Amino acid sequence: MTALPAAWADLADAFPNLSLGRRLKGIAELAGGAAVFTTSFGLEDQAITHAIAETGADIRIATIDTGRLFGETHDVWAETEARYGRRIEAWYPDTAAVEALVAEQGANGFRASVEARHACCHVRKVAPLARILATATVWVTGLRAGQSAVRRGARFIEADAAHGVIKVNPLLDWDRDRLVSTVALEGIAYNALHDHGFPSIGCQPCTRAVRLGEDERAGRWWWEADAKRECGLHFNHAAAGTASAVA
Repeated sequence: MTALPAAWADLADAFPNLSLGRRLKGIAELAGGAAVFTTSFGLEDQAITHAIAETGADIRIATIDTGRLFGETHDVWAETEARYGRRIEAWYPDTAAVEALVAEQGANGFRASVEARHACCHVRKVAPLARILATATVWVTGLRAGQSAVRRGARFIEADAAHGVIKVNPLLDWDRDRLVSTVALEGIAYNALHDHGFPSIGCQPCTRAVRLGEDERAGRWWWEADAKRECGLHFNHAAAGTASAVA
């Protein structure tokens, strides 16, 4: 898939004038039951999950449990399911692939090199994502342009050639203040780590709190020098710096 169908292009043009709920309803209407939202339970994801539940938009919600998540992430996962009365699809890495990875790298071998870290992300995140997206034609993410310099090149709706889906970023134009205000005003459950300097939360060994003046994703894979650090979920942006995989 290289070109965006006209109906999706029209919806993208309308996004600036639509509420989050209306954006999600528009996505669901065009997708016809073939949309999946992947959540890592960050603030963005919780706002989208809340809006899906409130509007009844026909969008599946799925998550990848990498095996290295924070306990706080599992806590908000359980709280979210209880609040909205629905199960969030849980997808896991292939057991044999994880065993082979750890046999080769060791428990924390991903810190040895960028290539080793990419190998870990591939097994634990990228491969499970590919399996999720094989069951859908539309992928909804929590990506925002303000999260990092790399993500400023994203678009509301784009053809994701790497996964063969239409990728939709309904919060792309939201800044963090708007997001935080919405979560607070709506009483949306959120990860307790957000109160301790973690604006972006991934796997526990690969996430730290950010320092004053750092961008929101500076705490991810912080030991690497590359300013374009990504896990490979948003492949196009990470690889090309202009077009997108969310972690």
